[in-house]
Amino acid sequence: MGLKRLVYCCLVSLACHPSCVVPAAAEEEGRVTVELQDDGRPLVNPDMGWTMHFYSNVISNYGSKLEASDTLDDFPGLSTVYLRLPWSFIEPQQGQFDWSVVDTPAQRWIAKGKRIAFRISCCESWMRYATPRWVEEAGAKGHNFTVGRGLDEDGPLWEPVYDDPVFLAKLERFLAEFSRRHDGNPNVAFIDVGSYGVWGEGHCWASTKLEIGDDVKKKHIDLHLKHFPRTLLAVSDDYIGPGNRVGRHPLTDYLLAHGVTLRDDSICVQPPPNSWFHAELAGAFWPKLPVVLEHEHYGSSVRKNAWGDGSLLVRAVEEYHAAYMSIHWWPRDFLEKNRDVIERINRRLGYRLQLREISWPEQITLGQPFRIEATWANAGVAPCYPGGHMAVTLKDRKGGIVSLHVFDRFNLRDLRVGPPGKAPAEDLRTTFTMARVHQDGPRKFARSAAPGTCDVFVSVGALDGTPRIALPLQRDDGQRRYRVGTVRVTQP
Repeated sequence: MGLKRLVYCCLVSLACHPSCVVPAAAEEEGRVTVELQDDGRPLVNPDMGWTMHFYSNVISNYGSKLEASDTLDDFPGLSTVYLRLPWSFIEPQQGQFDWSVVDTPAQRWIAKGKRIAFRISCCESWMRYATPRWVEEAGAKGHNFTVGRGLDEDGPLWEPVYDDPVFLAKLERFLAEFSRRHDGNPNVAFIDVGSYGVWGEGHCWASTKLEIGDDVKKKHIDLHLKHFPRTLLAVSDDYIGPGNRVGRHPLTDYLLAHGVTLRDDSICVQPPPNSWFHAELAGAFWPKLPVVLEHEHYGSSVRKNAWGDGSLLVRAVEEYHAAYMSIHWWPRDFLEKNRDVIERINRRLGYRLQLREISWPEQITLGQPFRIEATWANAGVAPCYPGGHMAVTLKDRKGGIVSLHVFDRFNLRDLRVGPPGKAPAEDLRTTFTMARVHQDGPRKFARSAAPGTCDVFVSVGALDGTPRIALPLQRDDGQRRYRVGTVRVTQP
């Protein structure tokens, strides 16, 4: 390597943050090659992350102790606030809705760029009328029950007959209003089909203990599909039976065929070897749809000796290829006692796009083609579900965008995943031209671009170059573009 090239590499080293960029020898004279390292930070990205149970059926769990200004900014990787509560809290009287019960906490996190998720239940083990009382008074059939005993004529709790026509008609009217507000809402990450089963989990073993056929369950799935065609829906694995160990089931085939994803309620309810039952079942979902995991209420899991040292939760993320993981407890207590587990999960949960190497010419001449090469990998357990294209942005010394170039032939969603530390890498290579000249007969037209030194930024996002995906790199420009070095731009 000549002295001039050695000095240039040293300048690149000084220009790039030492924790994420390591200059390497150029593969050919006249090119800059930069190796990049994952900085280990937790990422908040679309279709992945930690979901915090603000309401966990009982409305006082688990966001009730947070001040209105507290959005848990210190919880690493928190992307979604989960609002799970009974139907009767939203529509206490027929046609009279109290949406503020969900809108109020939702807006706190939406203002911070986070998303929300929902489950609305129709049967609970702690209150009689999860389905509003006026539905029964309108003629909907149901059963009294006592938790642990099942059907009980004098039981204090009530569960609707899930295929009763009056119940279904009232439920559909509610879903239509729910849909009017939230179907296609970009602030909504997913909505559970929660209208069937105790706690909305898709089973009756903790309520009436009645066996319900798949045809009834499909009616509830179909109602949600009808009213939420533009929103990701999720169905609990318990729809096929909490302990039914199968790798495939007609009902989950139905979900897949209609683009409905799987969630597991709950991980770590029982001690090993019964920590979970449906990782194999999730194998059909995660290549296409984000899988949601919910662990048992943390305190309950610890008391039952089902939690261990937290490594079971890490293992569940691997086996399910999970995109979402719950915070199913008082959030700061959970964080304080599980920091190492949370950190380990954040390195694998969902997708984690790593730009491992990029090269470009030392000098770009206006109007002449130049080559960009890059190596990418996905270090997470799941695909990059929203997809994204690599973009290279050149900025002048004032931060103005001089030139933007998008790799439009490869979607980073197609990066394959692998075991920890063994993600397959993909090499990208393409040619761009900066400020191309257009000739119309004897006349020439060229976009204006001044020569000089430009900063080189890399991002992942839409085909128009708008950044969407956070990367584990330093030197963010505040808009999810990451500086990797500089380039000289010259006139022909």
